[in-house]
Amino acid sequence: MKFVIKRLLQLIPILFAITFLSFAMMRIAGSDVVEQKMLNTGQVVSEAQLNAAKAQLGLDKPFLVQYGIWLTKLLHGDMGESYVSGKNVFDTFIEKLPATLFLTVVSIFLTVIISIPLGVVAAINQNKFLDYFIRFFSFLGNSMPNFFVSLLLMYVLGIKLKLFPIISKDASLSTVAMPAITLAIAMSAKYLRQVRATVLDELSKDYIIGAKARGVRFSATLWFSVMRASLVTIITLLALSIGSLLGGTAIVESIFMWDGVGKLAVDAINMRDYPIIQAYVMWMAIIYISVNLVTDLSYRLLDPRIRLEER
Repeated sequence: MKFVIKRLLQLIPILFAITFLSFAMMRIAGSDVVEQKMLNTGQVVSEAQLNAAKAQLGLDKPFLVQYGIWLTKLLHGDMGESYVSGKNVFDTFIEKLPATLFLTVVSIFLTVIISIPLGVVAAINQNKFLDYFIRFFSFLGNSMPNFFVSLLLMYVLGIKLKLFPIISKDASLSTVAMPAITLAIAMSAKYLRQVRATVLDELSKDYIIGAKARGVRFSATLWFSVMRASLVTIITLLALSIGSLLGGTAIVESIFMWDGVGKLAVDAINMRDYPIIQAYVMWMAIIYISVNLVTDLSYRLLDPRIRLEER
C-alpha cells in the first residue's frame, strides 16, 4: 500500500504539468473555435461580433486566467461544455469510450495470439529459415505506416473480397475487424522481435543447460521457466500497447470512421474545440499513468528479485 501511495503522489505533479503544457500549446496554435468556424463556413462577420463570440466562450481572457478557470472546474468534476456542439464534455467522452474499448480489446487479443507464438518460434529456430522468414515479415509490418495498411486492407478485404464493411457504422465484429487487424499488424511486427530477443536471452542462461543435463523436457523448460521469466518484458509491451490504444489511435479511427475517442480528438483539433482536446489529453495522461502503475505492481508480483532489491 505504501508503494502505491508513493507512486500516486509522484504522479500528481506530472498530471498538472501535462495539463498546463497542453493548454499552452493549444493557445500557441494561433486560432480558436470562432475563427475556425468562420474559416470552414466562409462567413464574414464584424470585429465586434467576433469579439462578442469569443467573450461568450471566455476566449477573451488572459491565458493564465483561462487555465485557472478550467482547472478549478476540473477539480470540481466539471470538464465544461464543447465549444462546437454545446454538449457536456464528460458525457460526450463517455459516449465515445465503449467503441475505443472494444477496438482495444480486439487489437490486443490479435496482437497476443500473433506476436507471442511467432516470437517464441523464431527464438527456438534461431538463424534458421523459419526465423529469417518471421523476421522478414516483422520488418515489413513494422515498416508500413498505419494509414498505408488501412488503405491496403480496405482495398483487398473491403473492395476486392468484400469480407468486411469499409466504413464502420456500428461497433460489431465485422466492422472492428479491419481497424483491429491494422493495429495488430503494426504492434505484432514490433513485439514479436522483442519476445524473440527476451526468449533468446533466457535460453542462453545456465539453468537451461542444467535442465537439459538433468533430462528435463525442453517444452517443460520453455513454458514453465523461460516464458515465466520473460513475462516481465511481455507485460511491459502489452501495457504500453493498452495505453496507446485506449488513448485512441486517431489515424486508424479516422480512416475507418470508427466512432471512438481518437476520431473525437481529431475532429476537436480541426475545430479548435479546446474543452474536448483538453479532456482527451487528460484521458491520455491518466491512462498512461494508470497503466504504468499497474505494470510496476505486476513487476513486484511476478519477479521476486525486485522485492528483494527494495528490502
